[in-house]
Amino acid sequence: MESSTLWAILWLVAAAGFGFGELLITGTIFLLPLAAGAVAASVASFAGVSLLISLLVFVIVSGAGFYLMKPLINKLDIDLPNPKGFGANRLVGHQATVIRAIGTGESTGQVKVGGEVWTAVTEDGNSLEAGAAVKILEVVGNRVVVQPDYYTESMKELGQ
Repeated sequence: MESSTLWAILWLVAAAGFGFGELLITGTIFLLPLAAGAVAASVASFAGVSLLISLLVFVIVSGAGFYLMKPLINKLDIDLPNPKGFGANRLVGHQATVIRAIGTGESTGQVKVGGEVWTAVTEDGNSLEAGAAVKILEVVGNRVVVQPDYYTESMKELGQ
């Protein structure tokens, strides 16, 4: 088997690997131009060019692929929603009500936000009584980190 034929087969294997990898990685189009470059390098190798020329074909075609796909990649990035709003992180910034007092140290309480009950700790370790209004700062594992929501508390005091 000639050297260029061997390289052509290796380029095809690389192209298949890049293509399969592209299918496995959701949400990106990173490996597709590399697969196209490997296919082009394989064709060049089947035509009998040297390894250096086939490598140059791979780099040029892959680079052109990235350049041509840049508008599509930018459009897909714009259309993606803010990752902060996914899963439990959607709770960040929302108000909640303490339903089981939040203590200090290792003691945790519970808050209710929407129809969900979450284990809660305070940001600064202070305790909060049941019924207190809080704001969710972050979600860490299966707990929310909260701080008192002074605005909501002052509105309750004013009867509004």
